[in-house]
Amino acid sequence: MRRGLLLLIILLLISACTNAGDIGQPSIRPAPDPGKTADSAKANGRLTVSTHRVDLVEDGTFDRYAQAFRDRHPEVQEVVFEPIVDYESDIRFRLTTGDAGDVLLIPGNIAQEHLGDFFEKLNDTADQLGDLYFKDYKSHLGNVYGIVSGVSTEGIIYNKNAFAKAGIASVPRTLDELYEACEKLKKAGITPFYINYGAQWPLKQWGEVLATMMSGKGNYLNSMTETDEPFRMDNEFGRSLTILQTLMRKGYVEADLQTNLWEVSKSEFAQGNAGMFFMGNWMIRQLEQAGALPQDIGYIPFPYDNSGSYHVLMNTDWFYAVSKNSKNKETAKAWIRFLIEESDYAERSGFIPPQKKKVPRLPQLEEFFSSRPSIIENSPSSSLWYEIGNKAKIDFYRGAYLQRAAVAERLPAAFGELNASWKANRARAMESRARRM
Repeated sequence: MRRGLLLLIILLLISACTNAGDIGQPSIRPAPDPGKTADSAKANGRLTVSTHRVDLVEDGTFDRYAQAFRDRHPEVQEVVFEPIVDYESDIRFRLTTGDAGDVLLIPGNIAQEHLGDFFEKLNDTADQLGDLYFKDYKSHLGNVYGIVSGVSTEGIIYNKNAFAKAGIASVPRTLDELYEACEKLKKAGITPFYINYGAQWPLKQWGEVLATMMSGKGNYLNSMTETDEPFRMDNEFGRSLTILQTLMRKGYVEADLQTNLWEVSKSEFAQGNAGMFFMGNWMIRQLEQAGALPQDIGYIPFPYDNSGSYHVLMNTDWFYAVSKNSKNKETAKAWIRFLIEESDYAERSGFIPPQKKKVPRLPQLEEFFSSRPSIIENSPSSSLWYEIGNKAKIDFYRGAYLQRAAVAERLPAAFGELNASWKANRARAMESRARRM
């Protein structure tokens, strides 16, 4: 019932704003009532913001946000941005050295119980922002440490012009139809799928993301801790990696697998040379920035089997956080609130806004939800899942283990190696926890 209600609410919101998809210069909403802004008088000094959005630093968007923020808070002297290209890797190191800035984004490998070791509590900021998506996702023992920067679904972004050139009359609704569309695109000289193998991190879509979607359970990854063999040909990981291998072996993906083609792939899509991506709806705005016209971009659920009825995953993007080592925590909290409540960052980035009261402005979402997929919300992974994965050196969400599996001559053998490491380190983790009890 809850999922059906969520879908209805999203559809109603989207239908009210399908003509509001264009994003020009960064915009700022009217400032909230100063009487309700508890941190407005406390914001001052110098603020350092670590971010993965190198593009928004380089094009001046963040500078315009910073100016608007300083207009709201005249005592703030400066907002300095530290763009990080390899964010996930670099920010982990910076956290251990205490040099992560005042505001940052939480990397993916920190278990809930360790959030308080690195980040400041944000309960007051979360309460001020009202009803939020995934409010408790980055929390522990009632303490909120992260606030989601945007919400997205996961699906197939397709190029309408490429489909038309290849003679594809209707979008694929089954896995067989997806393969048929790929074959037609290939024959038309168009790369059917950019999986961005060389960039590595996008491969998580074919592991953690697609397996969770196939299971229909937001906490699917946590169930891996209950078995010594989570990687099997007859479960969701086997089915998802089989789809990926099929695409690769039939030549339905980019020819150059070694080079990081992330930026190139977006330009290829805009020029009509690429047919599809399996990504979150946040990527749609980036494709527009690369030159694709909004009306030429479609978005549908991933048809991972031939049933015609699919689960779609409502997922989080990065979470804003305040470093525990920050010497300007109140200003950092004010910046987070400003980004969520006043700036158009979420809409500009193609997200569903974190505040549930806000209307999504991405018109492609109407097509996506029109088939009435079953929505599942992603759940935070347990500390045990992180512990086993880290000990086993399985880099969840970063993709190196998926790179190896995808090109394995025999997928069962690749799974065997993963399971052997998982089993040994699961035993160690369980023994360690038993000793601590």
